[in-house]
Amino acid sequence: MATLKLYDYWRSGAAYRTRIALNLKGLAYVSEAVNLRAMDQRSPEYLKVNPQGLTPALVVDGRVLTQSLAILEWLEETVPAPALLPRDPFDRSVVRAMAEVVACDVHPLNNVRVLRALKQDFGAEESQLNLWARRWITAGFDALETMIERHGGRHAFGDSPTFADCALAPQLYSADRFEVNMTAYPRISQVGRNCAALQAFADAHPDLRPDAVATP
Repeated sequence: MATLKLYDYWRSGAAYRTRIALNLKGLAYVSEAVNLRAMDQRSPEYLKVNPQGLTPALVVDGRVLTQSLAILEWLEETVPAPALLPRDPFDRSVVRAMAEVVACDVHPLNNVRVLRALKQDFGAEESQLNLWARRWITAGFDALETMIERHGGRHAFGDSPTFADCALAPQLYSADRFEVNMTAYPRISQVGRNCAALQAFADAHPDLRPDAVATP
């Protein structure tokens, strides 16, 4: 397998889901921290790697991949086992849709650059930022709870981890951070516990990252 280098930030949900997928595929990689709070992502050096100035970026033998779901697709195509997508085309689309509920509709609205903009440009206080994040997390979880009820087993889709679990586990971490009431989401909560019991998910946890810091 190619040499892999992951540009990473400990609490980035997108980087977190990428770490999970790499671990599920059994791939070793070198991690380099990009401190989003210190704005390292806007440095000239990092912008040469990822012109969008976001994490993650995965460098594969000198070639750069960006956007976490695109990276997951590349992993699935190049390392097909264990599969993170079902075989049936309809089922594959369902799993992708579940992942995109998080990656496209929820996570972007509570990531660090959006929260920073709300605070700096509009004067939002911490309590308002938390309320904003909870609003969009619960909107996504309302949909995912039903989708998991229809399609889930031990995991978000069926009984094996898929893209949907890679996306959901980091969002559960954020839900805890923003004090989302999980009472209405028993299926999501159970899937989260099942994921946490797997080594690939446990090893990707933000609190275990070398750059993790005890900040709000």
